[in-house]
This record gives sequence, structure tokens and C-alpha cells, in this order.
Amino acid sequence: MKQLLNTLKGVWKLIVLFLLILFTFSYAMFQGGFVSWFLFYSFVPFALYALGLSFYSINGVKVERILPKTEYNAGEQAVITLKISRESAFPLLYLVIEDEMSEQLLHARKSNEAKRFLFPGFQKEMSIQYKINSLPRGEHFFASVRFKTGDLLGLVEKERQAPAESRMIVYPAYEEIIYKPMAHHYDQGMTASKERVQRDTSMAIGIREYQPGDRFSWINWKASAKRNDIMTKEFEQRQSHDVYILMDCAPDSRFEAIVSFTASIVKAILRKGAQVGFLTSAAARTAFPIRGGEAHQLQLFHHLAKIKDDSAASVDRVLEAEHFLLQQNSQLMIVTAQLTKALIEKAGFFTSKNGAMTIFLIKNEHESPSGDELLLKASANARGIRVILVHNGHFADVFSGVGM
Repeated sequence: MKQLLNTLKGVWKLIVLFLLILFTFSYAMFQGGFVSWFLFYSFVPFALYALGLSFYSINGVKVERILPKTEYNAGEQAVITLKISRESAFPLLYLVIEDEMSEQLLHARKSNEAKRFLFPGFQKEMSIQYKINSLPRGEHFFASVRFKTGDLLGLVEKERQAPAESRMIVYPAYEEIIYKPMAHHYDQGMTASKERVQRDTSMAIGIREYQPGDRFSWINWKASAKRNDIMTKEFEQRQSHDVYILMDCAPDSRFEAIVSFTASIVKAILRKGAQVGFLTSAAARTAFPIRGGEAHQLQLFHHLAKIKDDSAASVDRVLEAEHFLLQQNSQLMIVTAQLTKALIEKAGFFTSKNGAMTIFLIKNEHESPSGDELLLKASANARGIRVILVHNGHFADVFSGVGM
């Protein structure tokens, strides 16, 4: 329907153009004199150009979008290049180019740089650049590029939406922090470990298939020869340094800080040599098993790039529903911006069954905890739950020993 209306509009403007030519010519013929003929001859070039433009096909305009890379971190700047080429050198008085992108990028781009007003003339090839400052986290798509041109009198207008699909993924911003496992229980007392997590290689408890990262000295040559596959010794770990993280996805103004801190601590734990499991319950529940390595980190960051705060359930209800967490031989960490009595009660149940639990309470940079939160923190400590206040922009202070 819209296309039919545009066609009828174009036909009507073309009829108006012919009527204007006929009117000015008739006026010059019947009126005579210098002024009337001057008016006619002055109008003829504009009319002829509009007539020629009406037969010019803008479908011959091609566009290529060039992204310097497709993966960014939140807050980075992207410089995007559009290369435009035309099949015909028909002179264009102007060309309006607008790059169409996702709504998030529209708000992040610098002023209105993605929409440009060019004067191509006889040029067949052009290029423009524009910047998107402070990229927002997420998966962003570019669908097409819109072109528009016309004559000076506005009698003939040509518009086209050229397909040019591109995609970029913007991972959450993160800070470099030093992760310290909360405690070792096999020594006297409880002390934070500053060394990289390692296995106890003094006691082999079995064999398993070789995995990337295993040492050469761990290979069991006899078992490898029997099975015709590389087998390594399985060693006992004195204490599990594995971590399982539950991230709160309920709507909150501090959600971006929650995602950023989660990305920071995931990176720090994996760099330490420990393994991480991860659970989010947004519009859809997503759980990642406990694993380590760069591939696992990339998988988690990709998920964090697209996650939204659209959970219908509060984090305490999610914790209550996820019974499998009780069977995890790992520390449980909860990242949230809301400390509630219900959360402390559910966390207390998990602590009595499964051991250590830490709740990271996310606040804005200069935001202080409320009186109720301080009381809930004291209640959590009495139940053996550690509550740590985390200020946005100061993630590195998390393991400095300063709590709330």
C-alpha cells in the first residue's frame, strides 16, 4: 500500500512538472516581452533536470559498511566507514545518507553523524566516516543504509533503502582485579591464598583423558599405551577452589554495574586458575557448568553481553528454585543490588548445607548502604554468610579486606 502511494505521488509530481512547463511557455507566448521569456528560459534548466532525474534509477547506488572490528568492550569508540558507489555519473545536486542501526546505538552515536548531506555532482564513488562514542553493552545490528536525493524545486524525489547488514558484539566493561580464594580449610585456621590455584600432585587418585593445560609430567604412559590415547593422572584437590556465580537479573538501575562486576570477577577467577560455573535467570534461564579456560571465559562474556534485566523473579526465589546448587562442591557467590531478608534466609539454608557463600552487594560509586542493609548484613554474618559491599568503579577494592 505504501509503495502504491509513493508511486502515485511520483506520477502526480511528474504531471505537475509538465503543467508548470506548459504554464510558463504559455505565459511567455501570450504575454510576450523580455520578462516572460526570461522566466520561461530560467525555469527550463530546472525542469529538464527534474525530468532527467525522474528517469534516473537510484537502485544503481551501492553501499559497503566497513567496521574496523566486530568485537568491542563497553565504553569503547567505534569509527564506521560507509563507501558509496554509483553505476552512472548522472549529476546529483545532493544526496542524504543515513545509516540505520539498533535503538541503543542511535542514543550512543555522536550527535547525528550517521546522517550526512553530500553534494556528489558527477562523482561515482564517495566515502564517509562517523563515530559512535561510548558503545553500550549488547549485540547490535546494522540493517541498511537509506539514500535520498531530489531536484532543487522538490518536484522529483528519489529514495531507497539499500540492504547492508552488519553485526557487532559489545562485551561488558570490566576492571582488572586480583581474586583471592576466600579460605583454605585444610591448614590451621583460615587464610586467603595469594598463589595460583594448583592441584595436590602428591596423591594420584585415578586417570583421565588429557585436557589442554595438563602438565607433561602428569601423563600416565602405561595407560596411554593400553588405550591408544593420551591419559593423565587425576590428582586429589585438597580444597575445591571452584566458584559458582548466581547473577541477579531483576530490573534495577544498577544492572550495568552488576554485569560489569560479574565480568570482572569471572575474568579474575579464571586467571587465578580456578573454574567458574554461572547461572542467570532473566527472561530465559541460562546455566553454565563449572569450567575453566579462555574458551569458557569467552562464552560467559558473550552471554553477559546480551543479558537483560528482565527477570520476573527476585534472586531469592531463583536461589530457592535451583536445588542443584546444593550438590555443587564449590563456593557460591551471588551478585545483586538488593539485599533482602528473604535472600538472607534462603542463603542461610544453602550455607548450612553447602558451606561458604558470599553475597556481593552492588552500589553506585558514592552510594552508602541503608540502615536496613546494615542490619541484614549483621544477620547474614551470624548465619555464616559473607556480605561484601561493591562500589561501581572500585571493583579492585573487593578483596582488600574492607567489607561493609
